[in-house]
Amino acid sequence: MAQENAAFSPGTEEPPRRRGRQRYVEKDGRCNVQQGNVRETYRYLTDLFTTLVDLQWRLSLLFFVLAYALTWLFFGAIWWLIAYGRGDLEHLEDTAWTPCVNNLNGFVAAFLFSIETETTIGYGHRVITDQCPEGIVLLLLQAILGSMVNAFMVGCMFVKISQPNKRAATLVFSSHAVVSLRDGRLCLMFRVGDLRSSHIVEASIRAKLIRSRQTLEGEFIPLHQTDLSVGFDTGDDRLFLVSPLVISHEIDAASPFWEASRRALERDDFEIVVILEGMVEATGMTCQARSSYLVDEVLWGHRFTSVLTLEDGFYEVDYASFHETFEVPTPSCSARELAEAAARLDAHLYWSIPSRLDEKAAKLGSYETLYLLEAGRSHASSERTSLPQIRVTWATISQR
Repeated sequence: MAQENAAFSPGTEEPPRRRGRQRYVEKDGRCNVQQGNVRETYRYLTDLFTTLVDLQWRLSLLFFVLAYALTWLFFGAIWWLIAYGRGDLEHLEDTAWTPCVNNLNGFVAAFLFSIETETTIGYGHRVITDQCPEGIVLLLLQAILGSMVNAFMVGCMFVKISQPNKRAATLVFSSHAVVSLRDGRLCLMFRVGDLRSSHIVEASIRAKLIRSRQTLEGEFIPLHQTDLSVGFDTGDDRLFLVSPLVISHEIDAASPFWEASRRALERDDFEIVVILEGMVEATGMTCQARSSYLVDEVLWGHRFTSVLTLEDGFYEVDYASFHETFEVPTPSCSARELAEAAARLDAHLYWSIPSRLDEKAAKLGSYETLYLLEAGRSHASSERTSLPQIRVTWATISQR
């Protein structure tokens, strides 16, 4: 009995110290994976738009400036070659000569005319004439290609600025996950919250267990991913994330933590990756926020502190207590051992109560007591009969 009571009391022993595990996903959501020895680099060029969006800001700005500068230089050189080939540069002072571009007297002037043409500035000093068919073709070509460059580069910068991963910076996860009882069952829980007033639409949550394992054939699988159920079957994974929510994974027979006790969990080596997805209400773009929990960040026998209070006409969320937990009585055994103990207790109560009722019936020897015996058996065999209910029933029958 003392051992059973000790199992439900909060543990005071410190978990064994372990060497720091390399994270698969950082706390801020960055995946700690680098692609190496990629020989088919041409694949990045097949999706050039995504490649430019994924670049760092300094590289994106450099490519943005070079795209325009090189385009202006390229067409400026062609305008200069046309003027040079037609002999316009040799007849600068000849008023009877009709050049391809008026007032184009060198490469700098050709470069400036290229900028005016592509950006449609048109200062009016340098103007193309109707006596230059090759210039007219080049003007049309530069106008079309210039529009394409503008659309491509402005689109890249717009998508990069409005990337939904910036919205994920205001989606927060609790710094620790906890394990405690909920409705008599061991559950692994963590908390999520949204700092903005504009909400995430169609929010959903997922959880993955990252742990290396070895198959029966001896194959070693590093970073094997296993789904942790957070309510997919019941729809609890679909969140209405207006206030912070505690996400619960029930440790049942289908859970990878079914046979993990507190001591076994502290000695294990794993990482739990949590993924929150949804659409940004303001833009309609899909947003994903990620975080992870190592073994040292899973607190056994703890529960999250409430952060929601009712004020005068509204609910207030205190994010100062968002990461806080407190200890609660929790069994240190595994969920399987807890279920087996509950089954043994139910079986003991099922057989003990009818035997006592049989003794009562033998003493009284009345049909009324036999009726109570059958009622007591039916009550004891009902599902989820609690110990206080059985005691009340037995006390009532004993008084009769």
